[in-house]
Amino acid sequence: SDAGDRAAGCVPACGKMRRSHARRQAHLNMFPAPLPIRPHAFKLMAMGLAVLSLGMLASGSVQAQAVANCSSDGRKPPGLLVERFMSAECTTCWSETTLPRSPRGAATLDWVAPSPTGEDAPMAAVARPEALERLQALGHNGDDLREWEHRSAVGARGHRPRLRVAHGLAVGDHIGASLAFHAPAPSAQGPFTAWLALAEWLPAGTEGSPVARVLVRNVLTAPIDAQPASNWPQLWRPMNVPEGAQPARLGVVGWVTDARGQVIALAQARCAAKP
Repeated sequence: SDAGDRAAGCVPACGKMRRSHARRQAHLNMFPAPLPIRPHAFKLMAMGLAVLSLGMLASGSVQAQAVANCSSDGRKPPGLLVERFMSAECTTCWSETTLPRSPRGAATLDWVAPSPTGEDAPMAAVARPEALERLQALGHNGDDLREWEHRSAVGARGHRPRLRVAHGLAVGDHIGASLAFHAPAPSAQGPFTAWLALAEWLPAGTEGSPVARVLVRNVLTAPIDAQPASNWPQLWRPMNVPEGAQPARLGVVGWVTDARGQVIALAQARCAAKP
């Protein structure tokens, strides 16, 4: 108090110090110390940023062009999808030197399918359970799989459907990806199924492979409509980037199948330099 300050002989210095302390305390109350961020919060933040980047891509905004918009726009769509399957047990399949080369202009994917031994398989770390789903869609039950290749020519009667795939920046362990499909009404023979694969382009020599690979790292698949709603892609979400994958080597390959399982639209987007 002022009386106490006079008794202590520190007027007006004590009053000024007390008022200065009060102002500092008020400032600290306005800006409290930040709360600790737990590890799962970083993952949520990364997903949120990936969604934001993806939303800009899907909206086609000018800002999206500045956020590493990598899409299939302006690229000639591949006319053939080459899918090479191997079991997570088959290390010799990965190091195969006599692998047939994919035709020029084809989109190629390397699938590693889980084996009955589970995590004990030599290549279990890069195996995707969706590989078994894709094998079944192609008429292969996956039993006793060692290695198998399937080639799907893109076929569509009448006006060919339009397909656009895109991805944004990798943020943390997530990357936004999208697929937009437009089937002309006269030729729309659904139901349609969309597949969107996040793939890593690996140069020859990676982990002992003598040939370049396009390793499937993650997959989205879902039934879709013949047209996107309100100009937004039918598939639009962040995808997890598995541990060990290098974001600079990632891209997306997407395709749509009709009621007979035939590939009627195919597109890919990869903006980094080829290995």
